[in-house]
Amino acid sequence: MEAAVPPAGPPRFTRNALTWARRAVELDPTDLRTAAALMLAAGAALPHLPGEPGVPCPLRALTGIPCPLCGMTTSVEHVMRFDLVGALSANPGGILLVVLAIVLLVRRPTRLVLHHGLLSGVLVAMWLFELHRFDV
Repeated sequence: MEAAVPPAGPPRFTRNALTWARRAVELDPTDLRTAAALMLAAGAALPHLPGEPGVPCPLRALTGIPCPLCGMTTSVEHVMRFDLVGALSANPGGILLVVLAIVLLVRRPTRLVLHHGLLSGVLVAMWLFELHRFDV
């Protein structure tokens, strides 16, 4: 019996691909609250440490292309010092991340659902910003 050969031509969006974008994953709010508290504490403490405590982006170091999260540490540090212009210029996602962290800590939700399509859209938007920022 011969194996079936897929038809030639460009890949097509199938029902499964569209279903993936609508899928959601349930996240553990306790773990996220812990991560949020640690991020806010690090964002407040890092500017007071001697030297440059930032972590270089491995993708940018190897290829010269920034990842969607490049500048996120700097952005969170600026938000914690109420410097929104500096945060926006580093990575606008940092402002969103700090706001989400505060909401997680204050509202203490019992259930969190993240849709794949939303996460993908946010990461693509952040990457386009970084590519524009670094003139890539």
